[in-house]
Amino acid sequence: MLQEIRIQNFAIIDQLELGFGRGLNIITGETGAGKSIIIDAVELLLGGKADPSFVRAGAERALIEGVFALDERAQAAISPLLQREELIDPMEVAVELTITREIRANGRSTARLDGSTVNLDVLSEIGERLVDVHGQSAHLSLLRPASHLDLLDRYAELMDARAALGVVVGRLHDMRREMTRLMEDEASLRRRAERLRHEIEEIDAAELQPGEDDALRAERSRLGNSEALTRLAADAVSLLYGSDDAPEQSGAVDQIMQAAGVLARLAAIDPARREDRESLELIAEQIDEIAGTLRRYLDHVEYSPERLEEVEERLELILQMKRRYSAADIGAILAYAERAREELQSLEHSEERVQELAKQEDALLHHIGELSERISRGRQSAARYLSSGVVSELGDLRMASARFEVAIVQQEDPAGAYIGGGRYAFSETGVDQVEFLMSANPGEPLRPLARVASGGEAARIMLALKRVLTRADHTPTLIFDEIDQGIGGRVGSVVGEKLWELTGEHQVMVVTHLAQLAGYADRHFHVRKRVDGGRTHTEILPLTEAEQRAQELAAMLGTVNEPGIQSARELLAHADSYKRQRGSAGR
Repeated sequence: MLQEIRIQNFAIIDQLELGFGRGLNIITGETGAGKSIIIDAVELLLGGKADPSFVRAGAERALIEGVFALDERAQAAISPLLQREELIDPMEVAVELTITREIRANGRSTARLDGSTVNLDVLSEIGERLVDVHGQSAHLSLLRPASHLDLLDRYAELMDARAALGVVVGRLHDMRREMTRLMEDEASLRRRAERLRHEIEEIDAAELQPGEDDALRAERSRLGNSEALTRLAADAVSLLYGSDDAPEQSGAVDQIMQAAGVLARLAAIDPARREDRESLELIAEQIDEIAGTLRRYLDHVEYSPERLEEVEERLELILQMKRRYSAADIGAILAYAERAREELQSLEHSEERVQELAKQEDALLHHIGELSERISRGRQSAARYLSSGVVSELGDLRMASARFEVAIVQQEDPAGAYIGGGRYAFSETGVDQVEFLMSANPGEPLRPLARVASGGEAARIMLALKRVLTRADHTPTLIFDEIDQGIGGRVGSVVGEKLWELTGEHQVMVVTHLAQLAGYADRHFHVRKRVDGGRTHTEILPLTEAEQRAQELAAMLGTVNEPGIQSARELLAHADSYKRQRGSAGR
């Protein structure tokens, strides 16, 4: 609901700060005092068109700020939009929202949500979920046919059934996308299959093994350095075993073995050296083992230009294949081949898959038709009750000749859902197109709501609809401007009752000239003009005392004397009695 509004330099308002509450908020005052200017300010907060003429003469800018408290239903409607625009964290829920609109004298305007600048489209989208303004303005949600289907379905309690239908329709869309992909140009599919087949054959023919390139690079290094390896290995063996060219010079193995023999004799005399002897014998064995390994290595060192060339060619092949398949290693090439096999299999069996999907599509279209027909029957039944309720409400509001109907139509589509013997276009909401139609006067045909009435008559139509749809309409705040146009005191009392009863589900704000209607206010505000220093100013005074309200109602009745004030007191007493009798359960 709208908790506070602050206005600066807007039209004839220089400075205004006003707090609203739950229930029925009534604004009264003399004609021209600026009552409707407050409604204009609210509409700007909702994304209305900014006009530099709104800026108070002599000021550089006009500023309007509104603070909205969000109940659970408003949170569910608003938070996803704020998350989408990255105005709150993805898991955060908004509980309060401050909207600021600034209009400069040069025509430029800015809009902010909780301090963050937003464009008017976003502001309007959020504003539509916060407030409905009914009256002379065009900001009437119930005049938009796009909203009628949701309102009817909430009224008929069909939203869960609609959600289930949406899931089935989503599955059908996924299936149709797959069919479209499979039924692309056959030549293109053939070329794709031939390419995949060639790539698979090429990779299979290469007989690649994971890690093979690392092993080949190591082998290439050995083959390319075989002469150096042979020389180094031979030198090491010669040092360890001795050289045939110098038989008198013993190798390291013989010398260590001799030293071990000497230590054995020493340890026999001095047992303390036994550990040294054992260590040296172990070293001698290890060196002998190393020398043997080197001798065997020397026997197998290969110098083969042919094998080196083979290794080079194999590495070049692997490198080319890595480049061709954008692969970092052999494993990635083999993974690509596996994916190619799966796609090739899908292409080779695409005709069979299309036939299978076509059968599934047909079954889903029958299922969608069954669900849509069931929902449509629910809409038809609810529409009759809705029409009857609205006509009854309009009769109470001095529009007894008005007619109201809910038009529900379907459009044939050869590719649509099956219902009865026909096929019909459908969406996630079913096969129905819904629009509210009305005739305000005898002899006039039924027409869309937006073309039927304007001003106070339109506001009364909206009130009748809101009364019937109150539990289906989740807009937190309803504003009615000029709703009393063309009605008298007795009907004004009826309108007051009906507006007050809306407050069980909504915050309601009303601008009125009728004392009989104003008597039902939970909060009453008086708008007046004053001239100060040659400038006209508008100010609003909350009327919190019963006697203040009686004085205001008497002025509205045109008799500010004791009999008039007494009549005003009686109006207030009657309204208070009605509200006590009805209580919150009757709203």
